[in-house]
Amino acid sequence: MPNAVTIDGESLSLGDVVAVARGGAQVVLDKRACERMNRVRRVVDDLVKSGAVVYGVTTGFGKLADVAIPRERLDELQTNLVRSHAVGVGPILAEDETRAVMLLRANVLAKGLSGPRPLLVERLLALLNERFYPPIPEQGSVGASGDLAPLAHVALALMGEGELLFGGERRQAIDWMRARKIEPVSLGPKEGLALLNGTQAHTGLGALLLSDAMTLWQTAHVAGAATLDALKGTPAAFDERIHAARGQVGQQRSAALLRELMVGSAIRESHRTHDPRVQDAYALRCMPQVMGPSYDAITFASAVIGRELNAATDNPLVMEDGTILSGGNFHGQAVAMVLDFLAIVLTNIATMSERRVDRLLNPDLNEGLPPFLAREAGVNSGLMMLQVNAAALASECKVLSHPASVDTIPTDGGKEDVVPMAMGSAIKLRRIVHNVQYVIAIELLCAMQALEFRRPLKSSARIEEAHTRVRRHVTPLDRDRVLTAELGALKTAVAAGVFGDLAPWPAA
Repeated sequence: MPNAVTIDGESLSLGDVVAVARGGAQVVLDKRACERMNRVRRVVDDLVKSGAVVYGVTTGFGKLADVAIPRERLDELQTNLVRSHAVGVGPILAEDETRAVMLLRANVLAKGLSGPRPLLVERLLALLNERFYPPIPEQGSVGASGDLAPLAHVALALMGEGELLFGGERRQAIDWMRARKIEPVSLGPKEGLALLNGTQAHTGLGALLLSDAMTLWQTAHVAGAATLDALKGTPAAFDERIHAARGQVGQQRSAALLRELMVGSAIRESHRTHDPRVQDAYALRCMPQVMGPSYDAITFASAVIGRELNAATDNPLVMEDGTILSGGNFHGQAVAMVLDFLAIVLTNIATMSERRVDRLLNPDLNEGLPPFLAREAGVNSGLMMLQVNAAALASECKVLSHPASVDTIPTDGGKEDVVPMAMGSAIKLRRIVHNVQYVIAIELLCAMQALEFRRPLKSSARIEEAHTRVRRHVTPLDRDRVLTAELGALKTAVAAGVFGDLAPWPAA
């Protein structure tokens, strides 16, 4: 990860977001972006001096756009906008999520089409770099005129109002800022609107969840290949010619990855010529046909979210030539839809993984392995309940994969009459990611236990390395014991990408 990220409104990447949000990378404002912001700010100042009627600058907002605001009250208008919109409810976003939101909002302002002073970005980056973050309630946004409520809580902190968190400690924002000599900002014309109007809350969460989805796709291949080998399955169904005949890009890349994961397995060689089975079950044989389209969908989502990281989502937009353009770039449908798409993708990965877990544990299906992978089955129940756990998690994912982005309730007195419910898509996806990380951890745990019953035969080098890494968190099950803590540790390892290098993300 980079130690520092420079924002200019044009070049922020998914890797940059992860580096800042989760890796603590410092952020600086590009000098040319700062100059561009200053030029556009002069346009706003000139409009105010001329007495021009400009939405959100010299008028009210939304349904109140027809209300002209006296010049002497324009600053008050922006401050009141922030205070009135900071009405989020529910649990607060995690620190990495909030840092992603703050970074994205700073980046879109650096693009130079919103009209605030560079000072606002500099103060926002000061909070980021000092590891302060505001408590942002996760509920209250429909993603229509942007994520108004979540972003208002960020803006409130910049004003020195509300609270800030640091290292888990929560204090009044003004106290933390004074301690670090960070001056709160007093908002001028358009600046409150510039801070609030945009898609950065659900896109910030979406960027992190997209990164998680990519990691899960990789790790699911490791788990699936290990399960296939433990069940004495055949990789013949991954033959390059089969997948070339269909021509689906993701499917071909998934099959290639599975072939690579199986290379050199002694278990595979032990039954190559003496296996009476003709075909494996779909959960084994059709992994490329499910994981492949998942790759395609994640790649598509990456393109959409990648563009949104640098998108101008304010309204109105201010051009350097003095033109003011009102539009609807704040509408979150683009990202909301791909987050719903990712929910479907990960649910499919979870349901297939759960079926493989069942085949590992079910004595009617597990190719001679002990019932529920228990030593002294009967006295010991073994890993029986892990399949129950995986089934519960996968079933919850199915409910959560219903799209939020097809819903709409008019807001703002009917002015915002079609809204995308984008934040709902992000919050649902977050829960699904959490569930699937557990499901894949369960499969890894079961597959590695199963492989030990195939000793002295060993699997491929990559799968044996995965076995070593799993055993750092979960010891072999010789007799029944409580597995919750060990499973949690393995889930954390899955989330951290511990197995990702064993199944590298395919190059485009």
